[in-house]
Amino acid sequence: MSNFYKVSPDAKIGNNVQIGDFSTIYEDVEIGDNCVIYGNVTIFPGARIGSGVTIFPGAVISAVPQDLKFHGEETYAYIGDGTTLRECVTVNRGTASKGKTVVGKNCLIMAYNHIAHDCKIGDRVIMSNACQLAGEVQVDDAAVIGGGSLIHQFCHLGRNIMLQGGALVNKDIPPFVKAAREPISYVGLNSVGLHRNHFTDEEIKQISDIYRIIYLSDLNVTNAVKVILDTLPETEFRNEIVDFVINSGRGIIRSAI
Repeated sequence: MSNFYKVSPDAKIGNNVQIGDFSTIYEDVEIGDNCVIYGNVTIFPGARIGSGVTIFPGAVISAVPQDLKFHGEETYAYIGDGTTLRECVTVNRGTASKGKTVVGKNCLIMAYNHIAHDCKIGDRVIMSNACQLAGEVQVDDAAVIGGGSLIHQFCHLGRNIMLQGGALVNKDIPPFVKAAREPISYVGLNSVGLHRNHFTDEEIKQISDIYRIIYLSDLNVTNAVKVILDTLPETEFRNEIVDFVINSGRGIIRSAI
């Protein structure tokens, strides 16, 4: 790579960082070691980029939020170690609401994704091309989001979910499930993803038993949770799913089965 780029003297750049032609890195930016930043990338103030991150051409990191409530407060955008941001990805920094936007470690954020202010993306998340996340969306670890999906503000997507491409999401999606159709609905467990992430058959059965009560018993959510707590043994997965459902701000998706 050559030297046709602009880096502010106030930026902190780690060791062995490659910067491509016509990229611009502003003040109050921190970039870890062994990163690759291709050409025509813009990194605005407030970016905090970990080690081993790869950013492809056209990406814009830590631009001010597209939110009329933002008034220039000092906020940040964090990109975790080992994450890849493909072409034309945009990650806005936070607002006074949470103060930061976070993309976790070892994520693959494919081309033309937008991650809005105050989103929180976990580790090992895969977002296929052209997904759009509105403000304050939370996506937990190892979630897979199909291309062209639109996620409403404040939605929460649980860990290890699989979301179909082109989805319109306006409800919370509990962990470990597949979500598809229109309106977006529960269509079963993400069994393939769970096996790939080294869940045992016994663990998958525990999860299946929980969702059978939530989605296949004709009970409303409140009564389903009561039955789960009364009849199923306490496990890590029971507690995680029940906590997710009880604390869902937008309500969980319904069943299509």
